[in-house]
Amino acid sequence: MSPQDNEPVMSEFDSAPGDEEAQGGVIGAIRNHSIGLALAILLTVTSFYIAGTHLVWHPSIPVAITVLAIAQMGVHLVFFLHITTGPESTNNVMALAFGVLIVFLIIGGSLWIMAHLDQNMMVMTQT
Repeated sequence: MSPQDNEPVMSEFDSAPGDEEAQGGVIGAIRNHSIGLALAILLTVTSFYIAGTHLVWHPSIPVAITVLAIAQMGVHLVFFLHITTGPESTNNVMALAFGVLIVFLIIGGSLWIMAHLDQNMMVMTQT
Protein backbone atom coordinates (compact mmCIF):
# COMPACT_ATOMS: atom_id res chain seq x y z
CA MET A 1 0.00 0.00 0.00
CA SER A 2 1.59 3.29 -1.09
CA PRO A 3 1.19 6.62 0.77
CA GLN A 4 -0.85 7.90 -2.15
CA ASP A 5 -3.56 5.31 -1.51
CA ASN A 6 -4.51 7.01 1.77
CA GLU A 7 -4.89 10.45 0.23
CA PRO A 8 -8.49 11.48 -0.46
CA VAL A 9 -9.45 11.94 -4.07
CA MET A 10 -10.38 15.53 -4.85
CA SER A 11 -13.00 16.20 -7.47
CA GLU A 12 -13.48 19.40 -9.45
CA PHE A 13 -16.34 20.32 -7.09
CA ASP A 14 -14.00 20.35 -4.07
CA SER A 15 -12.02 23.32 -5.33
CA ALA A 16 -13.03 26.91 -4.82
CA PRO A 17 -12.86 29.58 -7.48
CA GLY A 18 -9.39 31.07 -7.19
CA ASP A 19 -7.52 27.89 -6.23
CA GLU A 20 -4.45 28.20 -8.43
CA GLU A 21 -3.77 24.47 -8.65
CA ALA A 22 -7.32 23.65 -9.70
CA GLN A 23 -8.14 26.69 -11.82
CA GLY A 24 -5.27 27.07 -14.24
CA GLY A 25 -2.50 28.99 -12.49
CA VAL A 26 -2.13 32.68 -11.84
CA ILE A 27 -4.25 33.77 -14.81
CA GLY A 28 -7.15 31.65 -13.57
CA ALA A 29 -6.72 33.03 -10.05
CA ILE A 30 -6.77 36.63 -11.31
CA ARG A 31 -9.85 35.88 -13.41
CA ASN A 32 -11.70 34.30 -10.49
CA HIS A 33 -10.72 37.06 -8.06
CA SER A 34 -11.93 39.61 -10.62
CA ILE A 35 -15.26 37.76 -10.87
CA GLY A 36 -15.53 37.77 -7.06
CA LEU A 37 -14.72 41.49 -6.93
CA ALA A 38 -17.32 42.25 -9.60
CA LEU A 39 -19.97 40.24 -7.75
CA ALA A 40 -19.10 41.93 -4.43
CA ILE A 41 -19.34 45.39 -6.01
CA LEU A 42 -22.62 44.49 -7.73
CA LEU A 43 -24.15 43.26 -4.46
CA THR A 44 -22.96 46.36 -2.58
CA VAL A 45 -24.30 48.77 -5.20
CA THR A 46 -27.60 46.86 -5.31
CA SER A 47 -27.93 47.16 -1.52
CA PHE A 48 -27.43 50.91 -1.63
CA TYR A 49 -29.81 51.23 -4.59
CA ILE A 50 -32.56 49.27 -2.82
CA ALA A 51 -32.10 51.30 0.37
CA GLY A 52 -32.24 54.62 -1.48
CA THR A 53 -35.16 54.07 -3.86
CA HIS A 54 -38.75 52.89 -3.76
CA LEU A 55 -37.97 49.85 -5.91
CA VAL A 56 -38.87 47.46 -3.08
CA TRP A 57 -41.91 47.68 -0.81
CA HIS A 58 -40.72 49.70 2.19
CA PRO A 59 -41.28 47.09 4.98
CA SER A 60 -39.36 44.47 2.97
CA ILE A 61 -36.20 46.57 2.53
CA PRO A 62 -34.47 45.06 5.63
CA VAL A 63 -35.23 41.58 4.30
CA ALA A 64 -33.83 42.43 0.86
CA ILE A 65 -30.67 43.92 2.38
CA THR A 66 -30.27 40.85 4.62
CA VAL A 67 -30.54 38.53 1.61
CA LEU A 68 -27.97 40.61 -0.28
CA ALA A 69 -25.66 40.59 2.76
CA ILE A 70 -25.85 36.80 2.99
CA ALA A 71 -25.09 36.56 -0.73
CA GLN A 72 -22.14 38.92 -0.16
CA MET A 73 -20.82 36.64 2.60
CA GLY A 74 -21.13 33.66 0.26
CA VAL A 75 -19.15 35.46 -2.45
CA HIS A 76 -16.39 36.30 0.04
CA LEU A 77 -16.27 32.78 1.44
CA VAL A 78 -16.00 31.14 -1.98
CA PHE A 79 -14.01 33.61 -4.07
CA PHE A 80 -11.67 35.15 -1.49
CA LEU A 81 -11.41 32.76 1.48
CA HIS A 82 -11.59 29.63 -0.73
CA ILE A 83 -13.83 27.71 1.66
CA THR A 84 -14.60 24.39 -0.02
CA THR A 85 -15.77 20.90 0.86
CA GLY A 86 -12.29 19.50 0.25
CA PRO A 87 -10.38 17.75 3.05
CA GLU A 88 -7.60 20.37 3.04
CA SER A 89 -10.18 23.05 3.79
CA THR A 90 -11.09 21.61 7.20
CA ASN A 91 -8.80 24.03 9.09
CA ASN A 92 -10.29 26.98 7.22
CA VAL A 93 -13.83 25.91 8.09
CA MET A 94 -12.90 25.37 11.75
CA ALA A 95 -11.21 28.79 11.94
CA LEU A 96 -14.26 30.39 10.33
CA ALA A 97 -16.62 28.63 12.74
CA PHE A 98 -14.51 29.74 15.72
CA GLY A 99 -14.47 33.32 14.43
CA VAL A 100 -18.25 33.31 13.99
CA LEU A 101 -18.66 31.92 17.51
CA ILE A 102 -16.47 34.68 18.96
CA VAL A 103 -18.40 37.37 17.07
CA PHE A 104 -21.73 36.00 18.30
CA LEU A 105 -20.42 35.86 21.88
CA ILE A 106 -19.23 39.46 21.72
CA ILE A 107 -22.45 40.74 20.13
CA GLY A 108 -24.66 38.64 22.44
CA GLY A 109 -22.73 39.70 25.52
CA SER A 110 -22.88 43.35 24.52
CA LEU A 111 -26.63 43.16 23.92
CA TRP A 112 -27.15 41.37 27.25
CA ILE A 113 -25.12 43.99 29.11
CA MET A 114 -27.00 46.84 27.44
CA ALA A 115 -30.39 45.22 28.13
CA HIS A 116 -29.60 44.80 31.83
CA LEU A 117 -27.81 48.11 32.26
CA ASP A 118 -31.07 49.95 32.92
CA GLN A 119 -31.89 47.68 35.87
CA ASN A 120 -28.58 48.46 37.57
CA MET A 121 -28.73 52.23 37.14
CA MET A 122 -29.44 54.48 40.10
CA VAL A 123 -32.68 56.40 39.97
CA MET A 124 -31.99 60.07 39.28
CA THR A 125 -34.28 62.55 41.00
CA GLN A 126 -34.98 65.99 39.65
CA THR A 127 -34.33 68.77 42.19
